[in-house]
Amino acid sequence: MDPQDHARFRDFVDARWSALLRLANLLTGGDRHEAEDLVQIALMKALGRWRHIEDPEGYVRKVMYRQQISRWRLRRPHREATFAAPPEDLGIADGTAAADLRITVGQALARLTPRQRTMLVLRYFEDLSETEVASALGCSVGTVRSTTHRSLARLRSLAPELGAPARTTAVAPNNNLPKGAHT
Repeated sequence: MDPQDHARFRDFVDARWSALLRLANLLTGGDRHEAEDLVQIALMKALGRWRHIEDPEGYVRKVMYRQQISRWRLRRPHREATFAAPPEDLGIADGTAAADLRITVGQALARLTPRQRTMLVLRYFEDLSETEVASALGCSVGTVRSTTHRSLARLRSLAPELGAPARTTAVAPNNNLPKGAHT
C-alpha cells in the first residue's frame, strides 16, 4: 500500500469509526467488545482491498453484516442476556423519555437472536429495503419478510411498551417503532 492510500484509509477510519461502532453495537446486541472486534475485522478486510474499493463505507458495512452472519451461524447456542427491569413509573417528566426509549429498544434488541437483531437493524436502523437486505445477507426477499415479521413480533412481546402508542388528547403517530414497523 502506497503512502497516499495509507493516508486515505487512516482518514476514513478517523472519520467513520464512531458511526461504524454504533452499527456494530446494534448488530452485536450491545456487547461493546464484540462490536469493536466486528469493526476491526471489517476494517482489516477492507485494508487488504483498499485500492480496489470504490465505496469504502458500503464495503465495510457489508463486511460487518456478513461477518455477523458468520458469527451467528458458527456460535454455540445463543444465551439470552438478562436485565433487571426498571421501575414502572418514576414520575419524572424531565425529557428522559427519549433516553428511556433507547434503553428499552437496546435491551429488547439484545434479547433477540443475532439473526433477528441483524434483520431489524438492517431494515429499520440502516433503512435498507427488503431487496437490499436480502442481497446483503445472501438470502431471499421472502426470508427477509418472514424473519422481519417474526422479529418484530418477538420485539413487541419482549417490550410491549414499544408497540402501544401513548394515549393523549391529540392523535399522534406511533414513533416508538422503527419506520415501516406497524402494529
